[in-house]
Amino acid sequence: MAKVITEEYRDFITGNETVARAALAAGADYMFGYPITPQNEIMHHWRRLAPPQGRGFLQTEDELSAGFATLGAIISGKAAFSATAGPGTVLFQEPLTMAEMMRLPVVVVVQQRGGPSTATVIYSQQELTLTCFGGNGEGLRLVYSTCSHQELYDYTIKAFHNAWRYRFPTFVLGDGYQAKMREALQLYDPRQRGIGPIPTEPILGSVRAGEKEPLVHLRNSFSVEEELGEVLERHLADYARAAPALVEHEFYGEEGGELLVVAHGIVGRAARQAVQELRLSGRRINFFRPISLRPFPEKALRRALQQSGGAVLVAESAEGQLGNLVRLAASEEGLPDYRSFYRPGVGITAEEIKEAVLNERAVDAALLE
Repeated sequence: MAKVITEEYRDFITGNETVARAALAAGADYMFGYPITPQNEIMHHWRRLAPPQGRGFLQTEDELSAGFATLGAIISGKAAFSATAGPGTVLFQEPLTMAEMMRLPVVVVVQQRGGPSTATVIYSQQELTLTCFGGNGEGLRLVYSTCSHQELYDYTIKAFHNAWRYRFPTFVLGDGYQAKMREALQLYDPRQRGIGPIPTEPILGSVRAGEKEPLVHLRNSFSVEEELGEVLERHLADYARAAPALVEHEFYGEEGGELLVVAHGIVGRAARQAVQELRLSGRRINFFRPISLRPFPEKALRRALQQSGGAVLVAESAEGQLGNLVRLAASEEGLPDYRSFYRPGVGITAEEIKEAVLNERAVDAALLE
């Protein structure tokens, strides 16, 4: 049995246990879920750790039920979350789009696996597009991509706070490698770092501070298009206002670079190591990792591209899902020298990224169009 966190300490645990510990430390009340590899142990550890501390758990009959049960708990004012992967992420889209429309602060941890369909239960980065833009609508979501167990812990805690503060569905996007491997990290009580309790409140029948109307008319269906348009305008404006405070990224390098290597998640971790080694050998290679995939750090990426002469190499375990976001963000400046190292559903090492840079074996994505 893991101890209740009263002071900071280091541990050596799996990524899935890290998520369960983080949700517990953040103050989450309930987890609803359905088993699917590679996230199963999040459920197992939560079920073992949470009930002695008065927190709840329910295994539902499928991911649709898990999603809607989570929304029900949230409406009652509870900090509830779920975790899934692959085909489960697909099934989650219906409750998630409902949460987007009704502005329900649901938190979902996605430990990516290979696709399409059942595919493998191991690893991929192929759920980026689905997590950021799945379902019908505009993709008004917060998505954090982690590269380590420490980030799994930190951003799971952050996910609950930002979901309830901004009232958009929020995701922590991990992967099968992070889920299963063990790694050292620092565990802490968020309150001791000045992070207060999750700002929950009963949504059904409550009155939010500063507002006169009670939040009792939760609605996700509209009779006429103009009515829907008015609501979406408000949601889109809220999202645009929140975005500058939500975007996060990591940059390593300096002005005058010859190439910018862009990657996210655990591939970003490999890319960072590759760039560090290349710079030690005298190459002027820069590194950029988007931590928030939605909203995407477009301005920071454009600045990094300017510092790197406009040349970019995108590495990902998918066929251009991150690449599409990079090219969209850079559309105003254009990418005259765009290279890609795509390995859908397959891990990428630092050595492979170094080889792609040094031997220029990366595929020019423009040739594939």
